[in-house]
Amino acid sequence: MVGLNIEPPKERCSDENCPFHGTLSVRGRIFEGTVTSDKTSKTVTVELEYMRKVAKYERYERRTSKLHVHSPPCINARVGDKVRVMECRRLSKTKSFVVVQRLGG
Repeated sequence: MVGLNIEPPKERCSDENCPFHGTLSVRGRIFEGTVTSDKTSKTVTVELEYMRKVAKYERYERRTSKLHVHSPPCINARVGDKVRVMECRRLSKTKSFVVVQRLGG
C-alpha cells in the first residue's frame, strides 16, 4: 500500500472488496484494535480502546467503541487477533472499514 509499510498477505482471494486482490481502495483513518466477534460472513467486530480526558477531574478515562469491519478471506481474522483496519467506502449500512493487516493474537 502506498505510504504504509503493510505487506500483502501470502494467500490469494477472489473477494472484490479486498484491498490487495480486489478493487477496494482505502483512505482516511487507521485504527488498531482487537477482534471480539467473527460470527458473521466476511465481517468481524473490532473493539477499539482510547483515552478521553475528563476536564473536571483533570484525569483520563479509558473508553471502548466497536466497529463492524470487512475481513477479506486472505487475511482471515479470528477472535482475539490484534488487527489494523483502514477506512474505505461504505460496504453496507454499518461497514466502512476493512482489515488490512493481522498483527498477531
